[in-house]
Amino acid sequence: MSLLHEAHALAPALTALRHALHREPELGLALPLTQARILAALDGLGLEIRTGEALSSVTAVLRGGRPGPAVLLRGDMDALPVQEDTGLPYASELDGRMHACGHDLHVTGLVGAARLLAARREELAGDVVFMFQPGEEGQGGAQIMIDEGVLDAAGERVVAAYALHVISTGAPTGFAATRPGPVLAASDAVDVTVLGRGGHGSSPHSAADPVPALCAMVTALQTAVTREIDVFDPAVVTVGRIEAGTAANVIPETAAFSATVRTFSDDSRARVRAAFERTVRGVAAAHGVSAEIDYVEQYPPTVNDAGEAAFALETARQVLGEGHAFEAPKPMAGAEDFSFVLRKVPGAFVGLGACPPGTDPATAPMNHSAQAVYDDGALPHAAALLAGLALRRLGAPLAEAGADSPDGADSLAEAASVDGAASVDAGAAASAGSVRE
Repeated sequence: MSLLHEAHALAPALTALRHALHREPELGLALPLTQARILAALDGLGLEIRTGEALSSVTAVLRGGRPGPAVLLRGDMDALPVQEDTGLPYASELDGRMHACGHDLHVTGLVGAARLLAARREELAGDVVFMFQPGEEGQGGAQIMIDEGVLDAAGERVVAAYALHVISTGAPTGFAATRPGPVLAASDAVDVTVLGRGGHGSSPHSAADPVPALCAMVTALQTAVTREIDVFDPAVVTVGRIEAGTAANVIPETAAFSATVRTFSDDSRARVRAAFERTVRGVAAAHGVSAEIDYVEQYPPTVNDAGEAAFALETARQVLGEGHAFEAPKPMAGAEDFSFVLRKVPGAFVGLGACPPGTDPATAPMNHSAQAVYDDGALPHAAALLAGLALRRLGAPLAEAGADSPDGADSLAEAASVDGAASVDAGAAASAGSVRE
């Protein structure tokens, strides 16, 4: 029996768990409902489980049947502050919150992988660390889990780390893609306040108008990127917010704008920051105003190890089928805090198609959209691919069936029905840093 066939046997229970997670999305670092469902789903697998102290994380270790290194598999848990507009029967029941990025599939896929690997533990020459991570959407949960020891949870530093991300558009369900080197961008946020001197709109010579200075900054930044940054190591600077003034005939004291900066290497990141700050201050001086710059470096670029990217693609071909894995021709300008993990250990970040059948992948609403819909059929693919990466990395064959498929339906169903009271208890346990064996 193939690994994917075993994963398909878990599909009904995995789907139920995913729908339960989708109905009750949680934001940020405190995710007690989600944590409780994960703990219930992992119950009975014989894993060494630890919950987080500064966040509602779950770290679980599966000990293999033979000695060897440890590898890490990650699934992020948090949702987005988006009002869902899908019309799904299992749509979010919490206003202003939605699993618009598909992290509910990531959690469920990782639970499925844990069940598949637990059934094959005797084949593993080493251990597997399952990293269930809150706070990917801007809170840096990965770094917090690193600080709390997730990379050394098995007793020694993991030798490789893998994560996948479902994609609602661009690829049909079950197609995987990755590439060596940069796969996602660094993400930085910049807030600029231009400080002038207010006055009457009829007499700009008596004031120091911050508005034209701000406008000049925005256009000058685009020129700086095209003139100073190598086209083969690109950068994106997008100004998404501009705020100034209260009336047409009043020159304001201040004006402000916010920008996102995306780069694909540490060198380009440093160059863009230097150019950004120099340009803003120079334009301000030319206009007789000043500028305050709050430049926050958020996530570094997500960079795949070349050997691990090739390994991941070959694993995807074996698990999902020849022709269902391909090398992505270029990185994407989105960002991921799995980047912090890949700066510590070699590994690969893989995209997995989850566009529903009957939907054109070229026009389907994309990740983060209020209309984004992900195919439940991707769940067995996610579980099998994650499990396959660990199995191959720890020396187990994929062609042969391991132990009987895990009897996971009961505990998965229990996880799907965890109520709020149990969730609150789990959240309290997490904040206390409790350990469940």
